Amino acid sequence: MDLLKLTALDTDDLEIVSAHMQDAVIKVGEIKFLPGEQRFAVVANRFDWGHAEKSPKDPFRRRRTGLHFNRVTGAQAQNIRQGNDDAVVSLLSISFEASEAPSGTVVLMFSGGGQIKLAVECIECQMSDLGPVWETENRPEHEAETPT
Repeated sequence: MDLLKLTALDTDDLEIVSAHMQDAVIKVGEIKFLPGEQRFAVVANRFDWGHAEKSPKDPFRRRRTGLHFNRVTGAQAQNIRQGNDDAVVSLLSISFEASEAPSGTVVLMFSGGGQIKLAVECIECQMSDLGPVWETENRPEHEAETPT
C-alpha cells in the first residue's frame, strides 16, 4: 500500500499539503484542538488526487488521513456547527497568513464559508495516510469561477 506522508515547514510545503487535502471530508467530531499540547489535529477522508491523475481509468479512491499542526497557540472556528460531532465539512484549502515571521495564522477553508484559523508560532504540519483506502464513484468537482 502506498501511504503518503508529508511534512510542511514553510508556505511552499503547505501548498502541497493543501493540494493533497483538497476535498477531504471531515466529521466535526474528528477535529480537535489540544491547547495543552499546542496541537491541532484532524482525521479526514481525503480524495486521492494523486491516484486520480495517475490512473484516470481506475476507480477513484478516498483514504483515511491524519493531519496535524504543532506549535498552535490558539484556534478559532467560524461557520462550523460545533457540538454536532456527526456534521460533515469539506476542506477546500489550507493557507498561511504571516504576521511576525515565522509566526502567523494557518487558515483551513471549508465549503459553505466555514473556516478554522490557527495562531501558530511557525508552520509545522504533518499529513499521514493511516491505511484504509476505498473506492468511490464520485470525483469532487468545483464550479468554475466567473470573472467579475
